[in-house]
Amino acid sequence: MKIKSFLILLLALMSQFTFAQTTKGLKDYYKKYFPIGVAVAPRMMDDAAESALILAQFNSMTPENAMKMGPIHPEEKRYNWAPADKIADFAVQHGLKLRGHTLCWHTQTPNWFFKDSTGATVTKEVLLARLKQHIFDVVGRYKGKIYAWDVVNEAVPDGDGTDLYRKSPFYEIIGPEYIEKAFQYAHEADPKAILFYNDYNTENAAKRARIYQVVKGLKEKGVPINGVGLQGHWALTEPTAEELETSITKFSGLGLQVQITELDVSIHPKEHERRAEAFTGKVEYTPEIEAKQVAQYKMLFEVLRKHRKVITGVTFWNLSDKSTWLDNFPVRGRKDYPLLFDEKYQPKKAFFAVTKW
Repeated sequence: MKIKSFLILLLALMSQFTFAQTTKGLKDYYKKYFPIGVAVAPRMMDDAAESALILAQFNSMTPENAMKMGPIHPEEKRYNWAPADKIADFAVQHGLKLRGHTLCWHTQTPNWFFKDSTGATVTKEVLLARLKQHIFDVVGRYKGKIYAWDVVNEAVPDGDGTDLYRKSPFYEIIGPEYIEKAFQYAHEADPKAILFYNDYNTENAAKRARIYQVVKGLKEKGVPINGVGLQGHWALTEPTAEELETSITKFSGLGLQVQITELDVSIHPKEHERRAEAFTGKVEYTPEIEAKQVAQYKMLFEVLRKHRKVITGVTFWNLSDKSTWLDNFPVRGRKDYPLLFDEKYQPKKAFFAVTKW
């Protein structure tokens, strides 16, 4: 055990030495622009190399899964606080900003939320009461530690249709009112927290228009919404600079903050639905692909810096290419390389593209 502990400590020191010799952290380059965050898992807090990389490069964190409804509240009378507490305690200990993710999301919501003891669908009143209790309990526990929450996640559907709202169980049982109620509950639980609506495909013109209509309606009703999170699950050819700028200016025009909340640039064409088949080949991170990724990251951050007055945070969705949510998604067995740090935690060419200007 002593040898293992020594090796972990040595690795951490070597990592910090490497970063000190080669580069400043992302947080240092963007100190005058906006916080730079990263999505984390509890295990990273105990991993010497990963915790060293977090502290060297970032000044904000978001729990990737630990605060989602299913993981943190798996049964009606039981909360699983330990994983989220570990992340929150690390953030407080090291002076990092902490975003909460997410209070209301149709995916990863435990089934008990929507069912009574007989298995029948609950009433609107029961579901609202459960949602309120959940938000009060979770937001209340981390009040003073979390500065911003993704309150409602992905409530608007994809496609070119005209439906404003995704037909989720929350919508089917409560109606669109569930969105404003979630924001109301979150504000009551922590009046100082900054509250975001968060979604993907925000640069798609049709979906952008629907999201805009929803959040504009919330603002007009006096709902306590403070910002829109553009998830930023992007690819080598999307979005264009014009598409991204349009989204930023459209939402900030409502007087809302804008954050990029889940940034990665996949080397594969973007898909948002899991496919059934397995990938059996080998993905090569070729120089040609790398060059396209470098160019895309360079363009994205040029736009973000241009709009620094309305962008209040940029968060990468995972730490390094060693392990990302895009591995195995949407195709099982397929590797991706979407981030600024490689599988050995070293900065890629894309890192320098966003830090040298």
